[in-house]
Parts: sequence; C-alpha cells; structure tokens
Amino acid sequence: MRVDLASPAFKANPHPFYARLREEEPVCPVTLPDRQTAWLITRYEDVAMVLKDGRFAKDRGNVLSPEQAARQPWVPKTFRPLTRNMLDLDVPDHTRLRSLVHKAFTPRLVERMRERVQELTRELLELIPDRGRMDLIRDYALPVPTTIIAEMLGVPVKDRHRFHRWSSVIVSSNPSGWRMWKAIPSALAFLRYIRRLVRARKASPRDDLVSALASAEEAGEQLSEDELLAMIFLLLIAGHETTVNLIGNGALALMEHPEQMAKLRLEPSLIRTAIEELLRYESPLETATERFAREDVAVAGVTIPRGALVYAVLASANRDPRQFVEPDCLDISRDPNRHLAFGLGIHYCLGAPLARLEGEIAINTLLALAPGLCLAGDRTQLRWRRGLVLRGLESLPVVLR
Repeated sequence: MRVDLASPAFKANPHPFYARLREEEPVCPVTLPDRQTAWLITRYEDVAMVLKDGRFAKDRGNVLSPEQAARQPWVPKTFRPLTRNMLDLDVPDHTRLRSLVHKAFTPRLVERMRERVQELTRELLELIPDRGRMDLIRDYALPVPTTIIAEMLGVPVKDRHRFHRWSSVIVSSNPSGWRMWKAIPSALAFLRYIRRLVRARKASPRDDLVSALASAEEAGEQLSEDELLAMIFLLLIAGHETTVNLIGNGALALMEHPEQMAKLRLEPSLIRTAIEELLRYESPLETATERFAREDVAVAGVTIPRGALVYAVLASANRDPRQFVEPDCLDISRDPNRHLAFGLGIHYCLGAPLARLEGEIAINTLLALAPGLCLAGDRTQLRWRRGLVLRGLESLPVVLR
C-alpha cells in the first residue's frame, strides 16, 4: 500500500483510514513517500505492546544486519549530532540522558509554573485587536509553549520565532529525499544557535536548564558535546511542538462540538478530564516516533521482519472501539480515559506534566475571555502541517467576539 501519511490532505482527516486498518489489516506494511517500507500498528492493545516491548528498538544501529545497514538512506553529517538525542536511543544511554533532565519536569516543579502560564495566556489574549479576530495558532497556541520552554532553558524569548521556524522545517522533512535536503540549512542554523548558547552558558552560567546541562557535562556526567546539543535541540522542539497541537487541535474540536464547549465553560473544573479527552480525540502526535524490530516479531498474527521500521499509530489506538466506548464522540467528562497520546513505557513523554498544565490553562483562559469563540471560516479551508509523526494546524482563524 502506498500512502502519503505526511501530506496535509491526509492529516485533515486520517481517522477513516485508520478505522479501516484496525478492522481489516491492523498490522499493515506501507510504502512511504521516500520509498521506505514501514509497518503501521493500529489497534490499541498492539500499540501499547510495541511501545513497551524491548524487541522494538529506538536506535536503528542496534537491530540491522550489515546487509540491511548498507541499504539504509544516507544521512548527512549535519544531522548526525541530532541522532544522539534520548528519544532515539535505547538503554543504557537513554536512561543516563533522561536522568539528567527528568527532575526539571516533575509534576511538583511544573506546578510552580502555573502562575506564569496563567499570566502569559491573559497577556496574549489582551493583545488581540478590537475586531476580535486572530490566528489561534500564531497568536496564542504557539507563543504559550515556546515562551515557557524558552524561559526554562534560558533561550532569549525574542528568538522563539526563529527556533520554531527551524523546527517546523526539520519535523516536516523525511529521512531521505528532497525534503531532507531542504531541511539542511535549518538544521545547520539551529545547531549553530545552540552551540553559541552553550558556549555562553559555560562562560557565564545562569539559573536555567542549559546551564545545568552544560555543568553536568563538566561535572563528569558523561554528556558528550553531541549529546548536549541533541538534548537542547530535543527539548526546544518537543517542548513546544506537541503543545501547540494540543491547544490548536483541542480548540478546534471544542468549536466543532459547541455543546461540549458550553459544558466546559459552565464547569471549568472539568478541564483536567477535558484535556485528557482532547489528547485522545485529536492526538497531537499521530504516531509514536519510529521503532525498529530487533528480531522477527509476531503482532496480531503478522510477522514483522527483523530490522523493519515500525510506527505505532497513537491516533488510531486512541479511537479503537475495543478500548473506548463511542471513540469518535468527544466527551470531556470521559472517565476512565487511558489514552496513549503521551506514549507508554520508558519513552513516555518527559514533558507530559508541562503539556497538561499549559493545555489546561490555555484552553480554560481562552473560553473564559472569548465567549464568542468560533471558526472564522469553513473547516475545509484549514491548512494542516506536513509531517509524519506530528498532527497539527498551520493556522486556525477564529472570531473571539
């Protein structure tokens, strides 16, 4: 099967395709636009298994035979430092790198940022012109997480648009093909920026996460230069890309279900279950990041060969009727709600507490200060971002009053 999973047209409504796969071919080989074969896993139970099972590696180098390795797409030297990020590594390297940053994202420490996030969301909405129209992505969903992660890392907030522009090009690129070449200038600019930032913090440390990571390297934590660059790169991208999609996709879902939006306005205390439901219903990540079979693995009666590229489809698992009652219905009071939007296992999203906090405050503040919130056009006119893993909007024109 050939399908462009990364195309904006597919992103607009992928759910019927995944529903068909769940019923007819829950473990399905597809040919990606770059001609690689990938195996899509679409049922909840199987997706959960793949996310936790050690037979599926994150580091391609740990699974390929010499013959398979020789056939892999060439990766430019520019991108190689980025392959040392903890998202693409297995234990013990993953464990070592994650231990350096996990304390900064614990629920207790993240909760301390509540007041700052609340202040920021109000400031952004007060900037909206009197005509009451805005691009909800550009003017709100994007500035909230980019400002917060920039402040945590010690990146000048004035640079947030630069690193978002670079990351947008990078996350929309394929591992090979012309989009990879198009991403090279952005990757180079991003890495140069991070190197300058690291040098500045080593010379003059501050009370920020980049300074802490740089000093950890010097204190003997075995953090190489490539690992340090990759870690900051990952935190900058992952620290805002998924939350932009959570706020944008979530706001769109509520506008399309006005009875649920009205219910949340009347009972703001429902925001926690509402955010979990928005994460399930319109998952910010369509698939988990890539995995590779360490050996021949049987899933749902189908054998995935050793070395195969595997995508566990979170958006499909989160709409599986075997797990959720009426999965295609938005219910902000749904409980229990064991969605997989943040993954599972040792690679469970490090920033989940921060994303939840930002999502809760951003959505509730928006509904409180914009009682007339509605789409400023037709849904079919919305532009969706290209990319394999993420699913989010390019823009979301809305009317607030």
